[in-house]
Parts: sequence; structure tokens; C-alpha cells
Amino acid sequence: MLVACGGADGDAAAAGPAQPGGTLRYGLSVAPTCADPAQSGTNQTIYVTRQIVDSLTDQDPKTGEIKPWLAQSWQVAPDASSFTFTLKDGVTFSDGTPVTADSVKKNFDAVKDLGPDGALAKSYLSGYTGTDVIDAHTARVNFSGPNVAFLQASSTPQLGVLSDATVAQPWEQRCQGNAIGSGPFVYTDWQQGRSATLKKRAGYDWGSAVFAHRGDAYLDGIDFTVVPESGVRAGSVSSGQLDATSDALPQDASQIQGAGGQVLTRPNPGIVFFFQPNVTRGVLADQAVRQALIPAIDRKELIDTVLDPTFFAATGPLAHTTPLYKDLSSTVKYDPAKAGKDLDAAGWRTGTDGIREKNGQRLSFAVSFTAVFAGNQAVLELVQQQLKKVGVDLQLQLLSNGDYNARTASGDYDALYYNSTRADPDILRATFATDGRNFNRRGPDPELDQALTGQLASADVNQRGAQVSKAQELIIDRGLSIPTIELSQAIGVASTVQDLKFEASSRLQFYDAWLSGRS
Repeated sequence: MLVACGGADGDAAAAGPAQPGGTLRYGLSVAPTCADPAQSGTNQTIYVTRQIVDSLTDQDPKTGEIKPWLAQSWQVAPDASSFTFTLKDGVTFSDGTPVTADSVKKNFDAVKDLGPDGALAKSYLSGYTGTDVIDAHTARVNFSGPNVAFLQASSTPQLGVLSDATVAQPWEQRCQGNAIGSGPFVYTDWQQGRSATLKKRAGYDWGSAVFAHRGDAYLDGIDFTVVPESGVRAGSVSSGQLDATSDALPQDASQIQGAGGQVLTRPNPGIVFFFQPNVTRGVLADQAVRQALIPAIDRKELIDTVLDPTFFAATGPLAHTTPLYKDLSSTVKYDPAKAGKDLDAAGWRTGTDGIREKNGQRLSFAVSFTAVFAGNQAVLELVQQQLKKVGVDLQLQLLSNGDYNARTASGDYDALYYNSTRADPDILRATFATDGRNFNRRGPDPELDQALTGQLASADVNQRGAQVSKAQELIIDRGLSIPTIELSQAIGVASTVQDLKFEASSRLQFYDAWLSGRS
């Protein structure tokens, strides 16, 4: 799953044993949205917030196995309706207070009160009824019914355990750099929209079983700055002004490599980048239109023209690295002739300007998106050209994060374009269920709803797999997802950066990273 130009492990070995010291300078492609891990939604935000918070468990990025972190062990009820965690001794938050079972309870109880950026955390605790504090080191997390995805959810930064003082703050205040965790780094400065500064925490000795070493982090600190232009980010790495950068696009790779650096890549599991249509308005209320858009998109051309082979064409609503993914490439494939025939059959006729019409209505819709991934604009501009060939007028609406969130909350959109990362197929329920995000704004669909909720109750992996497969098929059949590409993380690093690693959801973990040969 890890692809590196030059091989990170080999370079680290050549550099010798890991050495402590130095501050890693990192260029983010967009500003982090919130300093609170529980309210972290974007990759760029999670790169920062993951470093200050520990989770009950961790997920091995190679095997997907759940490993100990704050919890040294756990027991799962036979029906997966409760999970009992035994915490490690001697763990403290960076304010000196102990991490206890009561801390776990307070964190999970507070999730329901988070603002709009807490949607992922809320989805991970679907059916949560409370946490029983058995003793200072034992917490039993309870659900109203089976929740087989919760153990994996307990490894995410959104369900990381924060101090009592942090949890007691209003959710807006938690975003301003005041979050206190038990992680290997702590905040020393937070400039909203501009930068974040972290330093390592002395005495950290309870790292995840996935980590390669024990004790304090090697780096003295991490300076995150926002550098929106990809060429500037790449140039800063090659010139030594930055040590690493997000979204190293294909056109940037040669510059980074020419200076002795490399590009580390890893595919993201979870929901692919896709159009999520609002089925309650405009031309996308017509299921035939939604279905016709799927074969109208040439995903291979998107990869070949805008991206590179480290990215993958989407073959369904889930990325191929997601557990229980189903390959739907026989349906999600480029076939413009089929798209045209389907639109003809639905009564959409080509107008004088090449755009189809029906009953005086043009086959036109707008897609709202953000620059959360640096390649979004170029990808969508090419999709715009592809759809025009079959008579569809796609309008692009690039929004700020704030405007995008406001629009999704109000329902004032034709379609959204985004992805969502999680190394568990329950991300389907969080995205498409009527009691999840449901940006489709659809009504009840008993067959689909049963598949989405039924997989959460299936402790047997084969039974769960059948439900997840059915859900993927129905989502495509209903035209609730028009997939484009699978996101890959592409991190440009200088030759001095060693052992910078991806965790299971393809976000960065800086704990094992170190710097060599930098004056």
C-alpha cells in the first residue's frame, strides 16, 4: 500500500540509526479547520490534530488489525453491543491529569454536542447509550444494538481521548488551539487559517503497538504552515525551506526528486471522490439522469491527464483499499454511447448548442466543492468537458470551507463533490443512510436502508460482506454516487526526512519521523 519514489525504508537505513532533534517544517495545501481532533474532517486538519491525541486502539496499516494504544486490552460482547476497555496505567494528559475510564466516558458523552465538524465522530458512535465506569481503568462502552464497526472507530483521531478541561469547553472554543491530549506532541501556537506549531512532549511512554519505537518522539517539534500553491510548496521542499509538503501533484514530483527528495504515496480507504446529487431538486431528481452520468465519465482519462498512476480510477462508491470493497467496474465504466442512449430514452434531446433539453429544461446542474484536495479543480474541469460531449452542462462552484459547510447544512446545492476516508465500510452508512449525512436528501428506501444498517449488526464477516456488497450495488443503481477517482495521499519529502509514516487511514503519523543531515 505504500509507494515511494526511492523507498523510504531504504533511505532511512542508509541514514543510520534514528537521531532525536530538529523541527520538521511542513507545508499544508489548505488550512486546518479546527484544532480539536474530534472535529477534524479534512486530511490536512488530521495531519495536525492526530499528533496531540491518543486513541483507545490503533489500526495496523499493513494488516488492518486493531492493536493496543491507550487500552491495553478489550472485550467485545457476543452481539457487539458493548465494548469493555482496560486502560494502561500511568498515562497522563499534557496538563498532568490522569487518563481514566471517566475521561473516556466524558469524551464519548460529549460527542453528541459537537458542531457540524463533529459529524464523523457522531457517526462512529451511532446508537451510543453511554459508558459505564467500572473502575478507574475500566470503561464499558454501550450501544442500543450491535455496532461491529466501533472497535475500528476507537482507533480514529475523532474518538481520541482529550482532557476533562478540553471536553468541558464549548465546541467552538475547542477549535482555537486549546485542545489537550495525551499524545506525543502538544500545541504551542495555533493561528487559525495560517499555521500550527507543535513541540514534543517529554515523558511520553505509552505509544501505540503499531509504533516502531518507544519513549519520546524523535522530533523536537513540527511547524505546520499553509502554502496554497502546489508549485511553491514543491519549490520550498527542493530549496530547503520546507522539509515536507502535502498534495505533491505529478507536475511537482520531478522538482522534489531532482533535489534528492521523494514523493510518498498511499491510497485512501473509504468513500472515493464522487458527485453526491441532491435528489430533491433540478435535473438530478431524475434517476435516469443520475445513472447516465456514471458511464459519461472517463476515469482513466482523469488519471492519465490530471493525476498519475499512484492514483486509481474509482470502480464503485468505496475505494479498493477499503475492507469488504466490491469491484463494480463492469457498471462504473466509461461508455458515452450508453450514456447518450439512456438520456435519449429518458426524453432528453440534444439542443442547438449541444446541451440536452426536456420540456424546456436544460440538462444543467452545478457541483459545489472545495480545494481540500489540490487536484479537485483540474479533475472537475476535465469532467466538465467529458459531460458536455454527451449533452450535459456542468457548472463548477468552488467554495471556501465555511461556505461549503453552510450550503450542505441548508441543502442549497444540486450536487456535492468530496471524499471521506475511513478504513471500514461503515463509512457507507455514515454517508448514505437517511440518519447519516444523507447529502442526497433522499427519503426512505427500505432495501438500501436495511443493507446499510444491517451490516453494522453482522458480527460474521461473510454476512457483513454480503450486506456491504448489496449496499454498494444499490447506491450505484440508484445513482446516489457518481464516482470519479480514488484519492491517494502524495507527500513530498526532502532527503533529510526519515520514517514519516502513514497510518491505516492514510493520514500522517509523525511519532517515528526524524531528520538526518540537516544543518
